[in-house]
Amino acid sequence: MKILFMGTPDFAVPCLEALIKNNYDVVSVVTQPDRPKGRGKKVLPSSVKAKAIEHGINVFQPKKIKEKENIDIISNMDFDCIVVVAYGQILPKEILEMPDKGCINVHASLLPKYRGAAPINWAIVNGEKKTGITTMYMDEGLDTGDMILKEEVNLNENMTAGQLHDILCQVGADLLIETLKLIEINKAPRIPQNDYESSYASMLDKKTGLINWENSGKSICDLVRGLNPWPVAYTIYKNEKMKIWKCSFLKEKEVDDTYGKIIKVDREGIFIAAGDGIVIIEEIQLPNSRKMTVDEYIRGNNIETGILLGE
Repeated sequence: MKILFMGTPDFAVPCLEALIKNNYDVVSVVTQPDRPKGRGKKVLPSSVKAKAIEHGINVFQPKKIKEKENIDIISNMDFDCIVVVAYGQILPKEILEMPDKGCINVHASLLPKYRGAAPINWAIVNGEKKTGITTMYMDEGLDTGDMILKEEVNLNENMTAGQLHDILCQVGADLLIETLKLIEINKAPRIPQNDYESSYASMLDKKTGLINWENSGKSICDLVRGLNPWPVAYTIYKNEKMKIWKCSFLKEKEVDDTYGKIIKVDREGIFIAAGDGIVIIEEIQLPNSRKMTVDEYIRGNNIETGILLGE
């Protein structure tokens, strides 16, 4: 089966590798244009483009895939199926209807929950016990197409979004191959989604990470895990942004302190009054400094007790 692959970030790379390993004919890769990355803002290719070049696969990088000239270029390619994994642009109807075997998407949630841009992060931020991968036939809606296969992944209370990302991208690669094998023999199911059970995983930005210390300790720690490694949860300490990479929570019936107040600082961490207990900040990063444990930081710096965070 001839495959046109559309994808951009690290998450999509294992799926492309799986297609190559399983001897699918990847006729071309469509990915986002090269963009500036990192502190130096050096223009670099997407992870998918780098992998495609490594394997000698043709790469197409339209700025706007909906433009007629780009639709025409794709229509002249020879493929049976389109596989889309975190491509980053909405496909027009003309492209969705091109392949005889359908346009297949690998999505990082158990649909219909967490449709949208950041399902991995929001599953952790919202304290879910499980998430997973869904493969589906794409339609014009946002992650609304008929489902094909699902694979569940259990979440634990220590897992970060980065760790879950690495698990799900491999699960997605395996499920993609299983899905394509069913499509090849015309035995792939079509399971309609229940829109009433749907939820939306909105795009993240840096403001998403601002901690409200009135919230429960668990929800604060879930936010920290769900935004690690990006955009990273944070608070304000003495008018400076303090990024919080890791924390834990001690639940107490009553906290006789103002929310966000630093109660204690020791080698274990920074103890903060939260909505229903104490959050212990264990790993931090202050401006012009590297990420480090609180134990490391206080060996050469001072964190004052009594300070109110977030103001």
